Amino acid sequence: MRRIVSSLIVTIALGLGTLVPMARADTPLRALRTGDENKGWEGVGRLNLGNRGFCTAALIAPDLILTAAHCLFDKSTALRFPIAKMEFLADWRVGRAAAYRGITKAVIPPDYVYSAEDKLARVGHDLALLRLDQPIRLPSIQPFETATNVAVGASVGVVSYAKDRSETPSLQQICHVLGKQPGVLVLNCDVDFGSSGAPIFSIANGVARIVSVVSAKAEVDGKRVALGIDLTGLLDGLKAQMSTAENSRFQQVLSSSDGTLPQPGVQTGGAKFVRP
Repeated sequence: MRRIVSSLIVTIALGLGTLVPMARADTPLRALRTGDENKGWEGVGRLNLGNRGFCTAALIAPDLILTAAHCLFDKSTALRFPIAKMEFLADWRVGRAAAYRGITKAVIPPDYVYSAEDKLARVGHDLALLRLDQPIRLPSIQPFETATNVAVGASVGVVSYAKDRSETPSLQQICHVLGKQPGVLVLNCDVDFGSSGAPIFSIANGVARIVSVVSAKAEVDGKRVALGIDLTGLLDGLKAQMSTAENSRFQQVLSSSDGTLPQPGVQTGGAKFVRP
């Protein structure tokens, strides 16, 4: 397939306030080329979008994956991309995947609007839950747990595919949450085109849990940052929506964050957003 990843550049205001000092230094990206290097991260895979490109996605149940909502839209038409043309490649490395799965259903928050003018509010709803056509039950590929309420200043990590590294996942073991806006986490993680939908992990007691999903990369006052979706409330809503979609013809549920910004008393700087 052609390695084409679309992008969008917009300018909005983003209030970060005072950036918190980091107790631990960030680590560079590290390619996970071998099975030993990728051990524990096999549930991350590439979500191929026909011949349009790819995003990153991660397994959270044997038959469910998380990614970014904007990955489901065709940039040229602003319409939903046919799920029949999507394929999840779990543990994709050097031309092979441990499991190949099609997609049968995909749900996004009702408040997500692909062409919305309020770009930051859209990031706060930029999450998608996809049902695989067959569960993945390989012992080597375990679904990830999820968690919410990640704190500002917390150390997190990211596993992603991206432009110029589309054939092998890369791990950034340590980056940090710099700040929060309603529905949005601001991080200094290293992301690029194709990283959309990549899982952001916290690790406690040796267990990696997904606490966010990459939505966009941005520049704030000349500093490169990544934007992630706050899963609080949003993921539960998508699970309910998936259940509703599978048991009736009605596919609407209440969504979570209101996307209000900026917060009172927070300094505002210019931000250039790019969808990775």
